Amino acid sequence: MTERVVKRAFKYRFYPSDRQEQELSRTFGCVRLVYNRALEARTAAWFGEQRRVSYVQTSALLTGWKQDPELAFLGEVSSVPLQQSLRHLQAAFTNFWDKRAKYPRFKSRKRGGQSAEYTKSAFRWRDGRLTLAKMSEPLDIRWSRPLPEGAEPSTVTVSRDVAGRWHVSLLVEATVSDAAPTAGVVGIDAGITSLVALSTGEKVTNPRHERRDRKRLALAQRRLARKSKGSNNRAKARVKVARVHARIADRRRDHLHKLTTRLVRENQTIVIEDLAVRNMVGNHSLARAISDAAWSQMRSMLGYKCEWYGRDLVVIDRWYPSSKVCSACGALRDKMPLNVREWTCRCGAHHDRDVNAALNIRAAGLAVLACGDGVRPARAQALAGSGR
Repeated sequence: MTERVVKRAFKYRFYPSDRQEQELSRTFGCVRLVYNRALEARTAAWFGEQRRVSYVQTSALLTGWKQDPELAFLGEVSSVPLQQSLRHLQAAFTNFWDKRAKYPRFKSRKRGGQSAEYTKSAFRWRDGRLTLAKMSEPLDIRWSRPLPEGAEPSTVTVSRDVAGRWHVSLLVEATVSDAAPTAGVVGIDAGITSLVALSTGEKVTNPRHERRDRKRLALAQRRLARKSKGSNNRAKARVKVARVHARIADRRRDHLHKLTTRLVRENQTIVIEDLAVRNMVGNHSLARAISDAAWSQMRSMLGYKCEWYGRDLVVIDRWYPSSKVCSACGALRDKMPLNVREWTCRCGAHHDRDVNAALNIRAAGLAVLACGDGVRPARAQALAGSGR
């Protein structure tokens, strides 16, 4: 059984004291200021002079900012989170240049959560107690699950989400082993009516977390809309809306973790479609349901869990017409409207739309494993079955 060392993040709730909350809030503000100033400098250099500014140059700018009397407060917080924010900005620009992401955006105090990252030189880990730089007391962490035995964090990220909850994420090195070998191969068809349909015939019900809390969310949003802009009551109402969103996101994430863990444990090979979720949410009739299903999040979980536990994840071509191909004879139908949930092929086979698609996805994945990605055997099989 193969063992490998991976980096894992363990996230916990914690409850800061008043002094710790003040220090962290000040650090968040300084991190946001440094990030935005560096982004402004890099943007001006690029659009004004067609010149790229490197991380080293922004680090030199930070040194100059600290010497400015109006920005002297930057020297009162730990320098490590400030340097880490410049590294994050460099990573954002690298992703933009490589066309993996959009142009970096300025950070806002109101939009999204706030965070600060500490490396080993900026925190003390002793006897399972974590003390950050500029603090005299360890954080009051709720250890909902233990860290791997003997593990010590290499990076600590402290964050406060828009619902006002404080979290600390510890990045550690952990040893994982391949899961027990199994002969299972499963095809997965993601859907809305059912969250996923499996090639085994099983259909996992879509919990529809957002729909279950829709009334509560609508009430909180109406109350927020009635509050005067800039008032304390509006700030409180905004937090209540954020708490409803956080509850939905937490329940969705928990359900996906349980589902993906079960699939990885029971199957040696998992086959999924390469869905273009960003394009699909352009359909305004289905955008809300697609976002609630969180297909991208499920695929991400399957990806790293398969890598950790020695499973194979096969992603087939997004243009493969899995729903329109008969899994029994390979015949390809010209059309398959979304309202058709069951259909009968000319060969006499009766199909459930989603299970049939999962069977075709499984067959296509096995063909990819046998022939290689470049062959696109799934598409070839569909065309052959239609007599073309």
